[in-house]
Amino acid sequence: MKQPARLTLLTLLVCSFSASAYAADAASDKPGSIPSLLPVAPLTITTPDQKPTDGATAQQSTHLGHVDLARIAAESETGKAGQSQLADLKKKLQNQIEARRKQLDKQKTAIEAKLKTLSPQQREAKAKEFQKKVEEFQTFGINAEKQLQARQEEFSGKLFKAIEQASADLGKAKGLALVVIKRELLYLGSGVDAQDVTDEVIKKIDKK
Repeated sequence: MKQPARLTLLTLLVCSFSASAYAADAASDKPGSIPSLLPVAPLTITTPDQKPTDGATAQQSTHLGHVDLARIAAESETGKAGQSQLADLKKKLQNQIEARRKQLDKQKTAIEAKLKTLSPQQREAKAKEFQKKVEEFQTFGINAEKQLQARQEEFSGKLFKAIEQASADLGKAKGLALVVIKRELLYLGSGVDAQDVTDEVIKKIDKK
């Protein structure tokens, strides 16, 4: 889900914050700390109409948003509906597997009851026939598992696209620099305004 890209963006953002903070500290150094080999910059006299240009004031905070994917999947109506559909499909497939297993058990019991009356050739034929049914049962179970997994991936993909679109719309409306996944936030500098926009994303997704 594009995690490396988001981590890279976050790393670059943090580095830029560190660089800007260093620039602000350098701009606010006392004259005595400047090496004598460097010329002293002339004083700047500002009128009441002019804005101060020192580094501390010029530095602006960056606004970003973060979302909790687990909450969106569990609390949004879209997420609940998708999970309900997956649960129904899982139950349906489990019932089909259980019905086939019971049928296979009955066939096995019937064959075992007749073994004494069968010739060696007949026993071998029955064994091959039963083995084939066992393989068919195993194949059905594997295909059922693949079907459920494919449906889960399809639902997750659609939900994540909806989250991306809602986050983009919300980021533009709120003037956010970026919106990231909450668990990817490892560090935030002092100049960063981080907002949890999970509730707003949920509202946008359910509205559509």
